[in-house]
Amino acid sequence: MDKKIAFAFLYILFPALLFLLAGDWGWREAWVFTIWFLLLCYSTILYLYRKDPALLAERYRQPGTGNQEPWDRFVVYGLVAGFTAWIVIMPLDAQRFGWSPIFPLWLRFLGVAGLAGSFFFIFRSYTDNTFLSPLVRIQKERGQTVVSTGVYGFVRHPMTLGGILMFLSTPLLLGSFYGIIAGLALTVLLMIRTVGEERMLMRELEGYGEYCRKVRFRLLPCIW
Repeated sequence: MDKKIAFAFLYILFPALLFLLAGDWGWREAWVFTIWFLLLCYSTILYLYRKDPALLAERYRQPGTGNQEPWDRFVVYGLVAGFTAWIVIMPLDAQRFGWSPIFPLWLRFLGVAGLAGSFFFIFRSYTDNTFLSPLVRIQKERGQTVVSTGVYGFVRHPMTLGGILMFLSTPLLLGSFYGIIAGLALTVLLMIRTVGEERMLMRELEGYGEYCRKVRFRLLPCIW
C-alpha cells in the first residue's frame, strides 16, 4: 500500500480510537475534536498536493534518512509514543473511567479557542515554509534557506507552537486532567527538540543567526 494512502487511513484511526476507548459514539466533545483533526489533516494534504508537492514528499520522509540529526530519531520515536499515549489516556480518563472531575464549561470553551489557534499556526506553517520537514535536518538537496515571513515573523517555531496548543487544548475540551499531564510531557519534549534544532540551524543554515536577532522568541512572545 502506498504510504500516503496508509497515512490517510491513519489520520482516521486516531479519532476513531477516542470513541472506541470511551465506549460512547455520542461523545460531543470528541466529535468536535474529530472534525477539527480531520479538517486540519486533509486540508493540509490537499493544499500541499496542489501547491507544494515537494513539501508533501518531505512530510512523508522516514526517520533516519536525509542527514537527520542522530539524536532526533529518538525524539521522533518519543513523540510518536507520547502522542499515542495522549490519545489513549484522554477517553479512558474523561469517559470510560471518569478519573477526572467534570470540567467547567469555560475550560471546554478555552480548549476550543486553543484548537482554533493551533489550526491557524499549523496550517500557516505549511503555507509559509516550504522547508517544513518533520525531521531535524538541513535540506541541502532542496537549497534550504531561512524563512522569516508570515507566522515565522511572529515566533521562530510556529509549527511547534501549534502542536503545543493542540496537546494542551484538546484535554481541556475533552475534560481530561491526565491528558493535560501527558500534553505537558509532550510540550517539554518539543521544547527540548526546539533547542537542539536551533543549535543545528545556527551552525549550518546561513542567515539563521540574523533571523534570531530579528525574531527574538522561539515559541511564546515576550517569554521564550
